[in-house]
Amino acid sequence: MKKRISMLLAAAMMLTLASCGNKANTPSSGSQNNAGSQGNTSASQSNAGGDAAEDWHIGIITGTVSQSEDDLRGAEAIQAKYGKDKVKLATYPDNFTEETETTIQSIVNMSDDPLMKAVIVNQSVPGTAEAFRQIKERRPDILCIAGEAHEDLPVVGATADLVCNNDFVSRGYLIIKTAHDLGCDTFVHISFPRHMSYETMSRRVAVMTEACKEFGMTFVQETAPDPTTDVGVTGAQAYVLEKAPEWIQKYGQKSAYFCTNDAHTAPLLQRLLELGGYFIEADLPSPLMGYPNALGDLDLTAEAGDFDAILAKVEKAVLDAGGEGRFGTWAYSYGYCLSAGLAQHAINVIEGKSEITNMDDVAAALQEFSPKAAWNGSGYTNADTGVKEDNVFLIYQDTYIMGNPGKFMGATDVEVPEKYYTVK
Repeated sequence: MKKRISMLLAAAMMLTLASCGNKANTPSSGSQNNAGSQGNTSASQSNAGGDAAEDWHIGIITGTVSQSEDDLRGAEAIQAKYGKDKVKLATYPDNFTEETETTIQSIVNMSDDPLMKAVIVNQSVPGTAEAFRQIKERRPDILCIAGEAHEDLPVVGATADLVCNNDFVSRGYLIIKTAHDLGCDTFVHISFPRHMSYETMSRRVAVMTEACKEFGMTFVQETAPDPTTDVGVTGAQAYVLEKAPEWIQKYGQKSAYFCTNDAHTAPLLQRLLELGGYFIEADLPSPLMGYPNALGDLDLTAEAGDFDAILAKVEKAVLDAGGEGRFGTWAYSYGYCLSAGLAQHAINVIEGKSEITNMDDVAAALQEFSPKAAWNGSGYTNADTGVKEDNVFLIYQDTYIMGNPGKFMGATDVEVPEKYYTVK
């Protein structure tokens, strides 16, 4: 039986962005997490506190603005909080699939700093596991933390001290349920072969397919170009702009859409706003994920870093564009919260305030950057072996549908049927 971990990241959900009275989750005791991961975490934890509390540096590696802006902005937020002398930032190439060695070296280079105590990678693209392996060989005292791993989770977990991914199993069910609750009859999944080779995404598709059967919906898969190939981001976005009108005409106004790549999100949203259809939430949800560009380069300069204000402005623009009740997100950016929250967690561990694989400690760090959000999550269980990884966690935030008034859908309160955790 899969034991779920329920996390409360806010003491009062009645203070949510749209005055929604959604009920928050109750914190877990964290007892199932206190045992920690086996093997490589012990050396890191034993050197984390004490005299290291003042003398520390951390490194954060993310994608660039063009591929994963929210991830980078979250890293910048931690750097602004603690200073550039303590928090070191780096990015990996946009074409990381073709430049794996460069990606690995960008991560490993952080361990050259004698004061480096933790390295956080978000998103953890292919090469991260190998980079962590090399770091652990050189510096076993450095905490290695992976956010949103693209490689198989057991592989990353074998070299990382902590891995946190979006809960692809629960969300596979909950996104479909939310689309059904909004009246959708068709769900269109847009991706490409590289992403579908990832366990996290292929299992989510399997869950989505089964959930559509449960709710009497049609599940459809469409393909769009991979932005990391020669076509690039521009070519991939042009393709979605061109094809989305055909999809909407083919599948109808009650169709909901989901794409696995960030670069596809803005053009898809643009066409859905213009032509109809639903968008429950992005692959890595955020009010900043695709919406500003889809809304005509919405200027959010004054609201930068204030997600309450960002969501309010995005929501107004969506309503003005006729999107009431059809568009959703997480109230706080997943990428931003993960970069900033995992970095804060690492600092707390270094200073002896937290334990690396205590989920409640991870939740407390995330709370600093999402004070009004309800979250839920679970430990990762390998579908093939049934083995639960002690240092790999899957998390998700409640879905917010923009409307008048907007509302949270209560996704974090829904009990996902047990059968979905073995679907693959």
